Amino acid sequence: MRSLLAGSILVALTTWNCGGSSGGNPTAPVPAGATTISILGERGSQSFAPNPVSVGQGEMVAWRNADNVIHHIVLNDGSLDSGDIAPGTSSPALRLSVNGANYHCTIHPTMVGSINRSTGTPPPCEGPYC
Repeated sequence: MRSLLAGSILVALTTWNCGGSSGGNPTAPVPAGATTISILGERGSQSFAPNPVSVGQGEMVAWRNADNVIHHIVLNDGSLDSGDIAPGTSSPALRLSVNGANYHCTIHPTMVGSINRSTGTPPPCEGPYC
């Protein structure tokens, strides 16, 4: 009986640790008005479309993974983090708290992108991902 209980707990913990951590959700639509950026793969500044993209401060942005591997997008200043985005899924729609920013994939640091306002340019990229 004890080994059956221990086995059941192990299965439950394994399922809990392995499930639902991808960050993306293929069935949840991106809210109307949010800008969607497609993740195309490891292609430097051509990794995202559109790139650059115009999204104003306070507006929503989401990334859609059209690649066949997991990606994880963050703004270079750390103010926005998509979480892991599994192939074929989208990140949650996230509210942009800055006027412009550069971003990258934490798993594939050569993948870089830029968000800016249509009336301005993004701030210069700082850090190792420029």
